[in-house]
Amino acid sequence: MATRIVKGVEELRQLVGEDIGTSEWVEITQDRVNKFAEATGDHQWIHTDPERAKKESPFGGPIAHGFLTISLSPLLQAEVMIVDGITMGVNYGLNKLRFPAPVPVGCRVRMHMQLKEVTDVTDGVVQVTSVLTFEVEGQEKPACVAESIARFYF
Repeated sequence: MATRIVKGVEELRQLVGEDIGTSEWVEITQDRVNKFAEATGDHQWIHTDPERAKKESPFGGPIAHGFLTISLSPLLQAEVMIVDGITMGVNYGLNKLRFPAPVPVGCRVRMHMQLKEVTDVTDGVVQVTSVLTFEVEGQEKPACVAESIARFYF
């Protein structure tokens, strides 16, 4: 899907309530999971020990960390939408973060974005709340749903 280019904050405000788009698919490899485990110190066997996960896990094999899934949001949001005219954007937080379904290693995920709210913070700064839904290819239930909050400076 082509990246949606939004021309400034006023156009962004007009998109509140709209589905903005869906990212491309990203493969979740064991190597990606292992690197995330190294970066975060979370070496739980359900993520990093494929043989044990196949034998003992209720998921039938290794799964990605939930926080690995949500950590893909900056990459995937940039595929979905770019706002022209801002000098920078920063992550401000998350609301209602949930992981309703596992992300099996070897699957592909993508993210759907809906713009929920744009509010003024101070002169030259707006707060943007988006609903992010991560889906796993071939799975009906989403893997992650969150409200992402960013601040855009212009």
